[in-house]
Amino acid sequence: MDMDGVLVHEEHLIPGADAVIAELTAAETPFLVLTNNSIYTPRDLRARLLRTGLDVPESSIWTSALATAKFLDSQRPGGSAFVIGEAGLTTALHEIGYTLTERDPDYVVLGETRTYSVAAITHAIRLIVDGARFIATNPDAAGPSREGLTPATGAVAALIEKATGRSPYFVGKPNPLMMRSGLRSLGAHSEDTLMIGDRMDTDMLSGLEAGLRTILVLTGISTRETAERYPFRPTRVIDSIADLVGHTKDPFPAGVEG
Repeated sequence: MDMDGVLVHEEHLIPGADAVIAELTAAETPFLVLTNNSIYTPRDLRARLLRTGLDVPESSIWTSALATAKFLDSQRPGGSAFVIGEAGLTTALHEIGYTLTERDPDYVVLGETRTYSVAAITHAIRLIVDGARFIATNPDAAGPSREGLTPATGAVAALIEKATGRSPYFVGKPNPLMMRSGLRSLGAHSEDTLMIGDRMDTDMLSGLEAGLRTILVLTGISTRETAERYPFRPTRVIDSIADLVGHTKDPFPAGVEG
């Protein structure tokens, strides 16, 4: 399940989320909380969720930073990268044995940060022009903050792409790669797994392309009206994750799949 817009909204618990997590934990049903945000480590996110009243173990948190590190480790083990991002991304890359460098890296890896530096972006552009491969953790163009929308990885990636003529490879949602790596970490199969999210363009699309059934909740980005504009549909639409309380073992009652 996605985190922001499904379980929490700007660090406030969405009613019913704690009951759903408690039911899944009591039934020993494996689950992952996913986020495209690469700023935080799983330990950081666990602490943030605990403050809202959600008890999610680190092992059940899967970020675009972890998925990016896993992808790079499979492509070029022990490589090097110039990173624009924060602890969630740099820690994930260190843990797979990557060297972070500003000189002649194998990759430029762009992630989320609260303060994008023009100097760092300029250096990334020059490295990519010189031959570094361009990776971005996710395509989200903007993210929420207390002050309003802020530019996110996708927007900065577009700037770098415009300057270099080189397109990034996005690892996070809606790339089904993130979903498949999450499935492997769960030891699960797509036929027995569902995706719960609040965005048609990332959560529902990545779930669909990974072969999962999907549930759209209306407590985040997408609405019933905007969902109808897409050429694909979620398996089920519900008002809130609270609608699954007491139904986590059977989230698809007869007649709701279509």
